[in-house]
Amino acid sequence: MPAWGAFCSTWSPRALAVLRIATALLFLPHGTQKLFGFPGTQSAASSLFSLMGVAGMLEFLGGVMILLGLFTRPVAFLLSGEMAVAYFTAHAPRGFWPILTRGELPALYCFVFLYLAVAGGGQWGSDHPRPEKKSR
Repeated sequence: MPAWGAFCSTWSPRALAVLRIATALLFLPHGTQKLFGFPGTQSAASSLFSLMGVAGMLEFLGGVMILLGLFTRPVAFLLSGEMAVAYFTAHAPRGFWPILTRGELPALYCFVFLYLAVAGGGQWGSDHPRPEKKSR
């Protein structure tokens, strides 16, 4: 299967970028809900320095940075930690099974962001090195 290996080598950085972009687009509304009450009915955080306000700022600003591929590794590491804290403070005390405690989403975000912290942002991002142009 050498053709499959070549295909995977070529498309792996692009698939990683698609994972990064899709994750950011799905994550960003969590921050906008907490900060601005949009979309949905959740009211905005009363104080930016409350736990919800800080979470909203991390989710909004971190989501934008992940979307752009800007400082992907450190931002993803920070967001992974935020999602671990969210899981263990809000969901784990309710029970063991994440499906029963509605903790699947923060757990999944935690591991996706941890992966992005290790793997980087893929091909289409501000962090991705650009090939240097040769001068004549």
